[in-house]
Amino acid sequence: MAKGRELLGRIKSTENTRKITRTMEMVATSKMKRAQDRVVAARPYAKALTDVLSSLYNPELAERFPLLRQPTTTKTAAVLLLTSNRGLAGGFNANLIREARQLVAQLEGEGIAVELHVVGRKGAGYFRYVGRAMATQRTDISEAPTSLDATSLVEGLMARFVTGDIDAVYVVHSVYKSALTAPPTSTKVLPVAAPSKAGAQKDYLLFPSAADILTELLPAYVRNAVYRALVETAAEQAARRNAMKSATDNAGDMLTYLRRTYNRARQANITQEIAEIVGGAAALTG
Repeated sequence: MAKGRELLGRIKSTENTRKITRTMEMVATSKMKRAQDRVVAARPYAKALTDVLSSLYNPELAERFPLLRQPTTTKTAAVLLLTSNRGLAGGFNANLIREARQLVAQLEGEGIAVELHVVGRKGAGYFRYVGRAMATQRTDISEAPTSLDATSLVEGLMARFVTGDIDAVYVVHSVYKSALTAPPTSTKVLPVAAPSKAGAQKDYLLFPSAADILTELLPAYVRNAVYRALVETAAEQAARRNAMKSATDNAGDMLTYLRRTYNRARQANITQEIAEIVGGAAALTG
């Protein structure tokens, strides 16, 4: 019955694994709801900022603000990659890393020097493994990012952009669309692009002036773009829930197979023992 004992051990191990994955699925489901709430709460403010910027923007004012400066040639770019600190989230981190690698390869193919800034242990661990130099790496951003986290990430990059040390800043992050879909994307946050509806000035009086408002609005707009990217990347909880649900379902299928195999082996063993008893009894009576 060695095979039977081996199957019982595998059944017990799979049951324990299924308990763990089911628990992790429940935890991720709870965290996913809070992450969804943060995504939904961040979008109206971002839209309001975009609307105000669209109303105030005009080419004459744009020339006065460094964050709106459009370099004639891009020599140096910063890529900010946002990944998670923990794994067990399916292809979530791998997709983000692949997007960052493609962006870096594209920029370097155009002759642009790229410096890499990485948030999250998974991204930092990968680029450390492949030997890619990182300008900065952060692992202190929690699963519930704040506006202060976004400020700490982009403030230095904004200052360097203003002085001309770098010519562009890209953020690689996920976009939360649903519990099943959060594709990676690259967003260019600096220089601030001219709004698509720029020039649609409304008839109202401004106090203070449009220039004074833009002085405060533009940095807030960039910080909010990074904050939104951090919040959207919190979609890792949805990816982790899906991965753990899949693992739980697979464990259930494996348990069904192992139990069926064990029962068959046990039945075959019992049948063999009965046959041996019957054969022995027949030999004695014969």
